[in-house]
Amino acid sequence: MILDIFEIIEKVEKTNSKNEKVQILRQNESWALKDVLKGTYDEKIEWLIPEGDPPYKEAAEESHPSSIHKIHRNFRYLVKGGPGTNMPQFKRERMFISWLEGVHPEDAKILLKMKDKKQLAKGLTINLVEEAFPGLLGMR
Repeated sequence: MILDIFEIIEKVEKTNSKNEKVQILRQNESWALKDVLKGTYDEKIEWLIPEGDPPYKEAAEESHPSSIHKIHRNFRYLVKGGPGTNMPQFKRERMFISWLEGVHPEDAKILLKMKDKKQLAKGLTINLVEEAFPGLLGMR
C-alpha cells in the first residue's frame, strides 16, 4: 500500500531513532517523496511562488481528488529554470492553489512547507535526507 506523503512524514516524526527514520524513508521511497524532500531541502531549488499561504479551500479528508504522487511531476513548472519560468505569475499561482485544493489537507500543508523551504517535521533534517537518499540534494 502506498502511503500519502504526509503519512510517511508523520511516521518519521513519531520515530525517535535516526536509523528507524532513515528506514521509514527508504521503505517508502518514491519519486513523489524524493521530489518533496528535494524541493524542501535542496538550496539550489528556487520556487517561483510567493512565500506564505495563499487563499485556498481545503479538500475533504475523506474524498480528495488528487495526491502528491499524481502531481509531483508538475513541480518543475513552479521552479526557477523550469519550463514554467516564462509562464505568467498568476498561472503558476493558480496551478499551485489547484494542487492545494486537490490533495489531502495534510499534504497541502506539506506542499506549503516545501514551497517556503520550512522543515517538514521535527527530526526530518537535511542530514537525515542525505543519509536516506545519498546524492538527492546534490553537492552543498
